[in-house]
Parts: sequence; structure tokens; C-alpha cells
Amino acid sequence: MSAKILIVEDDPHILLGLEELLRGEAFEVFVCNRGDAALAAVNRHRPDLIVLDVMLPGVSGFEICKQLRAAKNPAPVLMLTAKAQEIDKVIGLEIGADDYVTKPFGVRELLARINALLRRTGPKPGGASPAEPFKIGPAVIDPKTFQIHRGVWVAELTARELALLQLFHAHPGEVFSRDRLLNEVWGINYFGTTRTLDQVIVQLRKKLGDTAGEPRYLLTVHGVGYKMAG
Repeated sequence: MSAKILIVEDDPHILLGLEELLRGEAFEVFVCNRGDAALAAVNRHRPDLIVLDVMLPGVSGFEICKQLRAAKNPAPVLMLTAKAQEIDKVIGLEIGADDYVTKPFGVRELLARINALLRRTGPKPGGASPAEPFKIGPAVIDPKTFQIHRGVWVAELTARELALLQLFHAHPGEVFSRDRLLNEVWGINYFGTTRTLDQVIVQLRKKLGDTAGEPRYLLTVHGVGYKMAG
């Protein structure tokens, strides 16, 4: 069965181009051109992935993403932004986006990012069930709900945040280079920079209750990458 993708974009030329591109790749495509209609479209179509523009009439893409995560919708979100400022990318990751592409973007890059997200979050072969909850320090991570718990405090995890935590937890003390982490979690066709990974690590440390200056759980190995404390 083809993956279902919802495109939320108000520029009619970009919307049409994306729709034709993704239909040509055999995806089942739905479209929406207003931010204030996006959540209804998500509830109606139940997409496997959402391509979400930041600047939308009615409600911004940032606000839509926040509401999706608050509603515990696990569909990966790929944000489209015309802004190249790093702060906009950081905001997107903080509120639960899984990836972002800055306009203008290349078709091959966009498709590679979409396919990488779908590989990471799609059904596992043989219908394997999600992993059981596991602990990192005082935090309990539940893969079934994409949540991290510290006492009564709960935060939502993106698909890539969860994948990183699962990888670190399975290999305590092992040093992962930035390139290896990008290949394993973002996919071998990822076209971005290691800065994206660094931004996600910052957000994970906050959710784990780590201290930014002296982290205890996700440790930086200078000049190489990261490891989880053994």
C-alpha cells in the first residue's frame, strides 16, 4: 500500500508541483492550502507523513506542528521554509518537526528526505511490535507513545529523537561519529549538515534533564561525535 502524504502549502505553483511530483512517485497525495484547515485535513486523511510550510494563512506551520504533537500525532513532519536563518530551524526541531527543507529545494533532496522519514517511521517487516519502554538516567522512554517521562513531567519525541535514543541505549559507551548517526537515523541519502544532528542532541538533552554545560547521559566526544554514558 502506498504511503499517504499530506501537503500543506499556500503557494499554488509549489503545491501543484509537489502534488504532481509525489503522485509520480506513487504516493497517495492529499493537499491543503490553509493553515487553519490543516488539522482537519490531518484528521480526515490520516497521513503517514506531512509536508508542512511554515508561512501559511490562518495558522503558521509552527503552530500546526505544536498542535499535532500535543495531540500525540506521530506522523513525521517535514517542514518547508523560505527562511534560511538557523533560529527557524531550531524552533522547528524544538516543537517536534522531524526534518526541514529550505526553499528553493532540489527535487532529489526532497524525495530523499521524505523516503528516509518513511523508512524510519513506517511499519516494520513482519508487523513487529514497538520496543518496550527503556530508561536513560531518570527518564523513561516509551516507543509506543513517542513520549519521555521524568516523574510526572512528560514530553513528546519526534521519530528521529526516538531513533537516536534507541540507538544510544542499545550501545552504551560506544562512540558514534556524526556521519554514522546521520546515516543510521536520517538515511544514507541525507543531504544536510551535521548541524542538524547537533540541534537534535541539544533538544534531547533538555528532555532527558541533562545539563547543557555538563551533560551526564548524552556525551560529546570532541572531534568525533557522541556516546551515551556507559
